[in-house]
Amino acid sequence: MTAPIPRDIPDLPAVPGPPILLPAPVPASAVVAPIRRPAIAMFRLMTAVAAAGGVALELLLGPPARILSYFSVQANILLTVVMLLSAARAWRARRALPSALTGAALLYAVVGALVYHLLLAHTTPRFSMTGATAVPERWHAQWTALQVLHLLVPTAAVLDWLLLTPAGRLHLRQAAAWLLYPLAYLAFTLIRAAFLPASDPSRYLYPFLDVTAHGYRSTLANALLLGLAMYALSVLLVGLDHSRPTPIRHRA
Repeated sequence: MTAPIPRDIPDLPAVPGPPILLPAPVPASAVVAPIRRPAIAMFRLMTAVAAAGGVALELLLGPPARILSYFSVQANILLTVVMLLSAARAWRARRALPSALTGAALLYAVVGALVYHLLLAHTTPRFSMTGATAVPERWHAQWTALQVLHLLVPTAAVLDWLLLTPAGRLHLRQAAAWLLYPLAYLAFTLIRAAFLPASDPSRYLYPFLDVTAHGYRSTLANALLLGLAMYALSVLLVGLDHSRPTPIRHRA
């Protein structure tokens, strides 16, 4: 049997002092609605148009199968999609895209630009996506397309990250995942070359990945060095993202 409940329950003593509020695990950005940012949306839309225009110009100048096989072209296509989606979200006051996606698009665009300017721009014969033997002259279509894809668009992507994107969104755990696409691209390059005749000048699009000239051992060594450099760059981007000041107060 249970004891009877007393009719008169004494009042409990008051808790001394003000109540202590525990810190909430939910960040403020998850409960504060973003605001419309038409200026940011317009900048990202212009960046997407520039990237798509550079790819379209290259497609007009060279064989589509060859042009679409370049790493920098694929990186600009990804950046076009990301910038279009980001522009739409900034215009409609929607939350930003996942940082893993935007960070990957930024990294690939920067890598494509660095590879071009450091390894390809001064080669002999001069690098050309269309396979043209003539040196691309300034302000001609081929030269313009190369500058748009490897200078204008990557610069716009970096400016968007530095000036229009909240800081601290990238994470170190994402750096290793970002290398999966370059690894898949290396496999694609080697498999693609195996199905093309040895006389095809577009068999190897990048001279440092030319198995015919360097052999598999040196080619894979070059790819390993590029992969390590890309990982170091991704770690640098994450570090800079957490050390730079936040340019805006709300998500864009």
